[in-house]
Amino acid sequence: MSAILKYPAIRMRPMSEDDIDTIMSIERRAYDYPWTEGIFRDCLRIGYCCWVSLENNAIAGYSVMAVGGGESHILNICIRPESRKRGFGRSLLTHMLELAREHNAEMTVLEVRPSNEVALRLYRDLGFNEIGLRKFYYPAPHGKEDAIVLGKCLL
Repeated sequence: MSAILKYPAIRMRPMSEDDIDTIMSIERRAYDYPWTEGIFRDCLRIGYCCWVSLENNAIAGYSVMAVGGGESHILNICIRPESRKRGFGRSLLTHMLELAREHNAEMTVLEVRPSNEVALRLYRDLGFNEIGLRKFYYPAPHGKEDAIVLGKCLL
């Protein structure tokens, strides 16, 4: 059963400038090294696919994806801590993959921390495979953490 059917209160809409304060609140609670407000504003300004997931009209999560040259790159996907393990991540990621296909992307890629076992499980469940490793990619308390690069064919 898809997460959208299992959780009918989940809806998606494009992100707007008015969402940034709420997104920043979620981002700061979700990550030790959050994106800045400026990064989100730049992503909106240059036309990246920026979407929010809603639960009863409140933002439960968001995602940012760049698309071009037949490829999409999911740059950020985040679910607020209190909405996790309820289908929002799966629904949002599925939505972003559909958008990538609509933009004629043949493949999508993303990076994930090896320590983020929950996200790795979700990505693998949705058909992502490991295609590379970016050494010392993410900031970490004692230096840098590698990033696993995952890819999925969309054809």
